[in-house]
Parts: sequence; C-alpha cells; structure tokens
Amino acid sequence: MTKFHQSLARSYQITDTKPMRMTRRTFVKLGSMAAVAGLLPRAVFGSSKHLSVEERSLAFYNTHTGEKLKSIYWAEGNYVDGSLRQISYILRDPRSDEVHDIDTRLLDLLFSVRKEIETNEPFHVISGYRSARTNAFLRAHSTAVAENSLHLVGQAIDIRLPGRETRILQKAAIALKGGGVGYYPKSDFVHLDIGRVRYW
Repeated sequence: MTKFHQSLARSYQITDTKPMRMTRRTFVKLGSMAAVAGLLPRAVFGSSKHLSVEERSLAFYNTHTGEKLKSIYWAEGNYVDGSLRQISYILRDPRSDEVHDIDTRLLDLLFSVRKEIETNEPFHVISGYRSARTNAFLRAHSTAVAENSLHLVGQAIDIRLPGRETRILQKAAIALKGGGVGYYPKSDFVHLDIGRVRYW
C-alpha cells in the first residue's frame, strides 16, 4: 500500500466499533434509506459492473491548452478531493479560464466507457465545462449548441480517442445508458452527459 493510500486509510478509519442495536426505530430508518436509494437517478448506480473496483482513474489531454493529466480520482471507497480539483482545472473553460466542479457521476461514466472499450489512453477533450459567455458565443456560431447545455454545470463533456473510431466511443456510451450521447462524426467527437438517456 502506497503512502497516499495509507493516509487515505487513516483518514477514513472507523473509530466506533460498538455493535449497532437494532431497535424498531433503527429498522424503520434503514428501510426508509433503502427506499430513497431506490428512487435515485439511474446514472448514480449505472455501469456498476465497472465501478466495483478498488481504484478509478482517468487520463485527459486538453486539445485547447495542451495540458495532460492522469489521476486516480476514487480510492479506498471515496472520491479524492485533490484529484477532483485537478480534473476540474484541466476541464475548465479555456476561453475564460473559469473553473467549475465536474460532477463525479460524469467521471464515473467516463471511467465506465474507458473500461467498456478497454483502454488506458487519455481522452482528448474538445469541451468540458463552459461558462455562460462561451456557451452563448458557440450558440451564435452553431445550431448544435443547447441554450441550457449541461456543459454549463459540469455535467457534460465532448471527447475523442485517437486511434479509435468515434463510433466505438458512441456505441460504448449508448450501451451504458448513463445519460445523453451525441455523435458528431464530421467533427470527430462524441458528446456525453449525465442528463436523461437520449441519443442524437
């Protein structure tokens, strides 16, 4: 175990080892929690076959800035704050340099796509987070940009994977049913988001 993982393990050690008393109140509370969990969006639990691993990592190459990042963003059963900040930074709006938190469900979807197509290569990022000004600019020059784009809230990404056909990315994402999938073969990228399941 590395020092990084040892420090994580120390941070999340359980200190209360007393057995839990199963009273009627506790039983009802647990039942309510399970019921609520069942109502959560599919994207939270989707692609679980790929998410049941000890570590989740992603690699990115920002096509606008030339920056590269490979990061373990989930380890020891928890998201890693420092890694999430690094990912949010590399996926910032390159026009305004604005940084916005990237939704961890989007990262999990990307991780599942990576596992589905069996690659460790970095995703080439065409667009991650977009500021309102950037989105308005792009809308003025393209009918394909939504006014209320999920890019505005860190819940969408446009990617390609050099050496792999864009169609392969599209098919993998559709199979996972984790949100929206847009296919843009002329521009050679796929749009992924964690909104409702839809394809175009």
